[in-house]
Amino acid sequence: MCLAIPGKLVRIFENTGLKMGEVDYDGTVSQVCLEYVPEIALGQYTVVHAGFALSILDEEEAQKTLALWQELLEKADQQRENDGRSGGRQNE
Repeated sequence: MCLAIPGKLVRIFENTGLKMGEVDYDGTVSQVCLEYVPEIALGQYTVVHAGFALSILDEEEAQKTLALWQELLEKADQQRENDGRSGGRQNE
């Protein structure tokens, strides 16, 4: 399953003739292939699947998506806390 979380390109390099980069996902950095988005520049956001950058997002769109992910994570944390207080039982 691909979650399509935007990451910021922080480094570009070449490896065995392929355009590669490092993408930062809120502190977690992954190496990705940039061959499908050769026009990408440092500081731009991209969506990666299976190690390949597939598209370039403008910063506004990336920030909107990241804010939605943060909201989702916060709601999941709240749900876990509520489940823990109720002993895992559903509220009746």
